[in-house]
Amino acid sequence: MKVFNMPSITDVQDNDDCYLGQFIPLHYHHHMLISEYRMSAFKSAIEQTVFPGAKVLELGGGTGVLSWFAATAKAEKVWCVEYNPDLVKEANRLLQLNTDSENIELIQGDAFTYLPPEPVDLVICEMLHPAMLVEKQINVIRQFKERYSQQISNNLPRFLPEAVILAVQPIQQNYIFMGFHAPIIEFQIPIAPQIDTTELAPPQVYSYIDFTKDMSEDFNWQGTFTLEAGSVNALRFITKNILCISSTDNEITEWHNPHMILPLPEPIEAVEGDLLDISFSYSAGGSLSHLQNSIKATLVRRWQNIIDPTKE
Repeated sequence: MKVFNMPSITDVQDNDDCYLGQFIPLHYHHHMLISEYRMSAFKSAIEQTVFPGAKVLELGGGTGVLSWFAATAKAEKVWCVEYNPDLVKEANRLLQLNTDSENIELIQGDAFTYLPPEPVDLVICEMLHPAMLVEKQINVIRQFKERYSQQISNNLPRFLPEAVILAVQPIQQNYIFMGFHAPIIEFQIPIAPQIDTTELAPPQVYSYIDFTKDMSEDFNWQGTFTLEAGSVNALRFITKNILCISSTDNEITEWHNPHMILPLPEPIEAVEGDLLDISFSYSAGGSLSHLQNSIKATLVRRWQNIIDPTKE
């Protein structure tokens, strides 16, 4: 068997092409456009947050579809910023095919440095990846808020999404494929049945990110799970995006990123009631390998049935 050395995930993400996390090719955007689950959630949230006459900024516009949702919701002006020049050309072509795009200004620009020419009411930023890895959502929003407060206005605009909840869960994952054992990173569609996954404990929240408040780019967490019987061979990372909260009835419009499943180096056999100590650390926008290599999972105690000899 010949092995050819290829760049690692970390090496690839250090390239200029991944300056903002990753360049998503146009054909991959098709997967996002055909996802009714994703599209309907963002369309609903934008319709709830954009009012007639609103001024909207989108950072990381991609095909321009979210900016178009804002325009059709009667925004007065939409600035759509995209870093990838090839995707800007495609977005321009696509927007010209759609009515109600006249108020959208498409800009080839850097989300880390761009500022709108005037105050805006809403900032849309969908640089979202499971566990807030790879893409630079937190990093971009942090720097935007600093620049905006210093150069535009002390009154920050609303953000969409408004918040993100991150959770982790020990699971038993089936890694046998036609008899071939292959424990590899997987991504699950949140709303689909997961017949190959056995949950061994309820998920625990390890971070709540409010984009209107101060945010850290570093995640350091340690927690303990009480397990069901099974073989803990992976951790499932759950990313729940709070797109908007209604100001009238506090109803939440949410969207989950695909669940990310990271296999453990070795399975941990557990009986019901065992305690599992989990810890990990990583940086927002960092590589998957950074998180995976930091994970520590230890069976810390096994409950035993204790018989009191003084009692019959």
